Amino acid sequence: MNTLAHTMMTAAARPVDSLTAPGALDRYPYPEGPVADRLAPPAWEGPDTELGRVGRRATGSRGRGLHGQLVQQLGQMIVSGDLGADRPLVPEEIGQRFEVSRTVVRESLRVLEAKGLVSARPNVGTRVRPVADWNLLDPDIIEWRAFGPQREDQRRELGELRWTIEPLAARLAAGHGREDVQQRLHDMVEILGHALAQGDAITFSRADTEFHALLIQLAGNRMLEHLSGIVSAALQVSGAPATGCDRPSDSCVAHHARIVDALAAGDGTAAESAMRQLLTVHPEVERVVPAPREH
Repeated sequence: MNTLAHTMMTAAARPVDSLTAPGALDRYPYPEGPVADRLAPPAWEGPDTELGRVGRRATGSRGRGLHGQLVQQLGQMIVSGDLGADRPLVPEEIGQRFEVSRTVVRESLRVLEAKGLVSARPNVGTRVRPVADWNLLDPDIIEWRAFGPQREDQRRELGELRWTIEPLAARLAAGHGREDVQQRLHDMVEILGHALAQGDAITFSRADTEFHALLIQLAGNRMLEHLSGIVSAALQVSGAPATGCDRPSDSCVAHHARIVDALAAGDGTAAESAMRQLLTVHPEVERVVPAPREH
């Protein structure tokens, strides 16, 4: 068990209301010595406070030291709603509860502030910000949402965003006559068909992934390319299909082939339409959320 998780499970219980008084980032009534130099306090007792629940639930943390682990724990608490919008966060209390130094707390809150999760203002203190202020395309927030109560909302939102990005990319790609890329797209369709016939799901998935990456590149819009990469990575984390097909099928290969034909003909409208058909969600396909990735 990592140090922070052990500390959370063994820290003395305090009323969670003690977090509600405003505090400054640089005032800490406890020593800065290493965690290992201090004796662990008694195990959790008393009411099942918010910090206690999350501590027991999220025992796995990133391997980035106390700073990264505290960012992970507080981020999960905020994204899950355990620490709601406009909730005051007192750095002194966080440091005491998690048995970390003022530097660890200060830097962790700065990271969360950069992600839009909290704000720190003079005479107000540090508070949790509403969802509308979060950077929802931040990789950490994507992962925290993927394993929290907003998981299904995130899948839907990502799917809708992708349904907007890739048809546009297909239409734009039809105006670019790069024969080398179009030939590679044609090769990917042949590989998809062969992999389907052989029952090779891994090769099918790899060819499908390369097909969509090439198509975005062919569109010639770097902003679309960047955004599409973020969305694809997010879909993989959330367990939703990260490529064009929910599962290998003849119709999936046929939609890819129609896209390639439309691109070769320079028909942006047909390419866009074929991509929309390819990205149509099949609700009967079961999607399994993977385990959190290791860091």
